[in-house]
This record gives sequence, C-alpha cells and structure tokens, in this order.
Amino acid sequence: MNQEELQSLCIEAGESKFRGGQLFEWMYRHGISSFDSMSNVNKSFREHLNEHFIIQTLAVENQFPSKEDKSVKILFRTHDGHFIETVSMVDKNRHTVCLSSQVGCALDCHFCATGKMGLKRNLSTGEIVDQLIYVRESIDQSITNVVFMGMGEPFHNYDNVLNASDIFHSPKGFNLASTRITISTVGLLPQINQFIKEKRRYKLAISLNASNDKVRSEIMPINKKWSIVDLVNAGKEYSNQKKRLIMFEYVLLKGINDSEEDALELARLLQGIPCKINLIPYNEIEGKYQRPDESTITKFSEILHNYRDEYRVLVRWSKGQDIAAGCGQLAGQNG
Repeated sequence: MNQEELQSLCIEAGESKFRGGQLFEWMYRHGISSFDSMSNVNKSFREHLNEHFIIQTLAVENQFPSKEDKSVKILFRTHDGHFIETVSMVDKNRHTVCLSSQVGCALDCHFCATGKMGLKRNLSTGEIVDQLIYVRESIDQSITNVVFMGMGEPFHNYDNVLNASDIFHSPKGFNLASTRITISTVGLLPQINQFIKEKRRYKLAISLNASNDKVRSEIMPINKKWSIVDLVNAGKEYSNQKKRLIMFEYVLLKGINDSEEDALELARLLQGIPCKINLIPYNEIEGKYQRPDESTITKFSEILHNYRDEYRVLVRWSKGQDIAAGCGQLAGQNG
C-alpha cells in the first residue's frame, strides 16, 4: 500500500491519519519484517494489523552468488508457490538491482528464457517492493539504481510497477531519485503513451533488438501489433517532453541483427533523436541463438559511434553470467 492507502486503512480502524505515515516509514524506510517491530504504534493496533494483514509477501528459496563478479541472484517463492528471480549487481560504488514484475511473460520474445515460461500472473506491488527490501537488508552496499528488466513485461503490470516505483522514489520510502529508476518495455505502445501523458519522471527504455520490422517481427511477435517506427516516434516524444534521453536497448544476435548493414540501418532509424543506445551481447540460453564474436560487436558499436553524435552508445556486458543472471536468462528456476 502507498501512504494514502495506509492512511485510509488507519482511519477505518479508528486510528489517526498520521498513523498511516508511520506505517509507511516502518515498512519502506526501515524495511521491518514484523508489525511488532513498530515501537511507536500502540499494542492494540499492532494486534489488529497482525490479525488482518501480512507484511511479507515473499520467501527466499535460494541465493546464487557469482564467482566472476559481485552479482547475486536471489530466488524467491511466492505465497501461491511460484518462483521469481531478482539480481543484485555491484560495480564499485554502483549497486543496481534488477527486479521482476511478473511470474513469466506473455510476449514470447524468442531469445528470452522468461518468454518461454508463458505468463503465470502479475506480481503485486508488495511482491515487487519486497524484492528490493530483501536486497537492501542482505547486501552490504547501498542501492543506487533500480531497473525493471527482470522477469516479465513491466508495462503489462503497469499500475503495480508504477506504484512500486513511487514507493522507491518517496523520501519517506527508499528515497531513490527518479533518474535512478528505469522501466524497460518491449514496446507496448498504449502504455508508453500513457506513461508519457502522465508525465512520469522515471527513465524509460525500449527494447528494439532490430533495425527493421521484418527482423523484429521474427524474433519479437509483439512487433506485428506496433511497428518499430511507432516505437521510435514514441521514444522521440518521451525525450522531447521529459528533457531526458530515451534509452533504446538492442540485443545483438549472431547472424540475425549484427551486420554492418544492420548497424547503419539502426543509425538511420534513430537519426535526429537524442537517445542512449544500449548494445547487449546476447546471453545464451538453450535454442538456436548465439552471441556474436567480440570483433563483430566492436564494429557494430563503432558504426553507431561514427554515424551521428546525437546519441550515446554503450556496450553493456551482463553480469552474473556464471549464474544465468544476465538479461534474458531469468526463468524462476528452483535449484
């Protein structure tokens, strides 16, 4: 619940509106795991809360620390027996947490392990927030960034993802700057437009993964509904309105979308749009897709760098490769 909902809950229970603010801070700033820990809340109301509500929505099933870097993948079990995964990534002073928004995913991007699961259900706001609470309590480094790039399509669970983001951003919650929260979508155009219309301040990333409709439709079925040009235009509108750069993500697949011609076509597609381009060397799972060799990745990046100076290009090597914690590898596997 957000602060307004907690305040209403308190009033209905015969408590003051002020009490709702106390609950909000106890849960999100302090991350308590028991109502009994609320030392400045009267005993009778704590008993009421224990009787009617729960404060933890997830149980930790397992943890997988990487031997290659400081990444940790956490496997959570939900109350109804599903599994989701969260990844903590520490790089010097930067601590990024990759959150899941759904159990599985309905969009069936052919190169993604989560997509092969199909969609089980959306996560509640509480289940999203609990992922971050656990990481904050268990990893000994302050969280600097949150990315909705784990299991699921965040904009298929729009309300809960945005509610969770608001809790992360609240000064009485996690107090993360809006620029430290990134929501990534494969391209649900109505929700992107809603996000822009509502003037949401969080960073937006759109997964293109191709430079034309033919290739994108082959690897991402959602493209048959909204074309690549529609998405690029929406990204341009976001950048113009927000004064904040849209991020386009591009997973490099060997022999599919990694040629010099693909790079030039992508450069022309994004011409005139202030943006960031994240090139993601494919993280391999079972199936036909492979990661290009490093020389191909370097050449692709150089072509984009040299074409225009309106955008920034970054090759993002995923962390946690040895624990299957990279982009597209999360599948909620128990064990």
